[in-house]
Parts: sequence; structure tokens; C-alpha cells
Amino acid sequence: MKITVAMDSFKGSLSSMMAGQAVSDGILRVYPEAEVQVRPLADGGEGTVEALVCGMGGKEERITVTGPVGEPVECSYGMIEKNGTAVIEMSGAAGSTLVPEKDRNPMYTTTYGVGEVIRDAVQKGCRKFIIGIGGSATNDGGIGMLQALGYGFLDAEGEQVPFGARGLAELERITDTSVLPELSECKFEIACDVTNPLCGDRGCSAVYGPQKGADPLMIKDMDRWLEGYAELAGEKFCGADPKQPGTGAAGGLGFAFLTFTNAVLKSGIQIVLEETRLEEYIRESGLVITGEGRLDGQTAMGKAPVGVAELAKKYNKPVIAFAGCIAEDALKCNSRGIDAFFPILRETVTIGKAMEPEYAQKNMAAAAEQVMRLWRCREDYERK
Repeated sequence: MKITVAMDSFKGSLSSMMAGQAVSDGILRVYPEAEVQVRPLADGGEGTVEALVCGMGGKEERITVTGPVGEPVECSYGMIEKNGTAVIEMSGAAGSTLVPEKDRNPMYTTTYGVGEVIRDAVQKGCRKFIIGIGGSATNDGGIGMLQALGYGFLDAEGEQVPFGARGLAELERITDTSVLPELSECKFEIACDVTNPLCGDRGCSAVYGPQKGADPLMIKDMDRWLEGYAELAGEKFCGADPKQPGTGAAGGLGFAFLTFTNAVLKSGIQIVLEETRLEEYIRESGLVITGEGRLDGQTAMGKAPVGVAELAKKYNKPVIAFAGCIAEDALKCNSRGIDAFFPILRETVTIGKAMEPEYAQKNMAAAAEQVMRLWRCREDYERK
């Protein structure tokens, strides 16, 4: 019996591979002869570097870069040397978790560190980039990242504008004479699952600005500055289109990638599925198991477990899912390819206890074991 296990991470508790291995342990208690393939899974957000490094046979690099508030932070990214690919989560250099909630202010937060990570990977030979851009603390239109790569974003005096959205207010001219030469050889796949444009009522300032610390006046100013930035970029780069879906992702970082680099925006889960070759494993399996920390209506809208389920249904494979908790609207997942889902908790405990890695792994293995006992029971009755 061949079984493919592809679990998303249980954020704050289990990594993708830890969750998958716990499921495998439960399966093997019932089917010791089973061939269980545990594959990494992520959707472009937290855990993507780990999943792709594991799934593609890469290694982790750690460097110190400029954090979102200008202070040094240690950032890790993945490097797959055999094909010159770097896997980066922008949140590692410019994420909201790096800024205490009380100190969040997109007028000052920068994406400069993201550019430093890219530069480091380029200098180490990478020419293909997979970049997740969720969870940003910034609204600078990506100019910080581009400054680190050699672009000039200059004020009236010909000096680089300051970090943060406030730099956009002083922007007068964009130059590309000092851009990292190798950048023209690089291709970027940007894991992006939002469709917001750069500006307007659905733009990054209006929709995501408040959670980054922006008040109504700041939102109005930032939106106006981004509009001016886009107009200026359009004078030099014919591909600049602030209305394109996804340009508002990560405070305008989507616009920066699409306008100034050779980039495409893709669904995060689709990138991971393709790069880890999960389809090849599913095609040869008799059962597919997936899951995530919380299964709910949002899962059914295209998160990682549904991406796995849809791929499995391409080959008419049964799909079971496990989750730390399950919301009432998780029933929507049944119409998206997940045949049955199960919570792993077995007793009433605090959230803290439930998320302890050892405890969660124990519960996961026990839940998988009981489901597989039912599966074996079905097989036994069919043989009779």
C-alpha cells in the first residue's frame, strides 16, 4: 500500500515535516508494510523555505540584513545549489513579526533587507528565485528592496530617499545605472495569493495599512505617494501597471517585482506543488493525507490542503485531512476534494498545551492510527 502524506505546518507548533512524520507513525502502527511518502507542504507563507529546501534537496543560508525598522536582523533563506535557486520569505527580513505591535508604522518600515537577501543569493550563484511575500510590515512600494539592488530612488537633491513610505513623498527621479549587473539574468516566481492593486480603495494602503500601524491620514498620504511613484516608474519602465492584480501585495512589493525585475506572480501552493513534484508521488498512491492547523472555510478557498486534494482528484485518489481544530464551515472542504477530515485533539486542554510539539505529534499519530484502523476494517470486510 502506497500512501502520500503532505501536511501544511501547524503554525507555532509543528513544521510540515514534523506533522507528516507523526501521521506516518500512526499509519505504520496499523500498516507496518505500507510505503509512506512524507512530502513537505506550504502555501508561500511561513514554512515555505523549509518545505522547498527539504523537498528540493537544498540547504539553509543565514545572513544578517537590515530589518524593517533599520536595525540588523538575522534572516535565513534556502538555496538549491543544483539548479541555482534561492527560496526566500520576505517576512524574514521585513515581516510584521519583527516589529512590536506598539511600534508599527509603515512610514518608516523598509524592504531594504529583502534586497540584501536577494543580492547575497545572486552573489552565491543563484539566478532563479522563489519568493513568498506574505506578512509584510511595510508600505514602501518595494523601493527599499530596489535600493539594495542598486536602483536609485532620488530626491530633489539627487540623494537616495529615506527608508519607509515617507521616502515616496520625496521621490523625484528613478535611476538604474548602478543596478546589480546579474539582476538581468534572474527570474523571479513570486508566491502571491492576493489580488489587490497598488492604489485606491482596494489598494495596499487602504486594505492593509491599518494592520501595519497606519491611521486614516497616513493611508490617504501613502496612497497618493504610491500613485506618484507608479507614474514616475511608468515613464521609464513600460511594464509598470499599478492596476494589475497583486501589485498591492506586501505594501506594493508586488508592483516592484513586476515593474523592475523579470517576475511573475503565482499561487503560492502551486509553486510548492510544482517544485516538490508532489503530483508524481500522488499519482502512484492509493491514499493521500493532508491537513493544517485549522481547517475552515478559508481552507476551501484554495489553501494548501485543498491544493493537495485537487491534485489528488486529478487521479481519482481518496483524500483524508487532519487538523488541530476544525471550524463549522470546514464542511466546504468536502466539496473541494477532501473526502473526510478529523480533528486530532482527544481531550480538553489549553491552547498552549495543545500546541506543544510533543503533545501535538502524539495526538496526530493517535488520530492517524484510528483512521487507518477504520480503513483496514473496511478492507477486511470487502475481502469477506
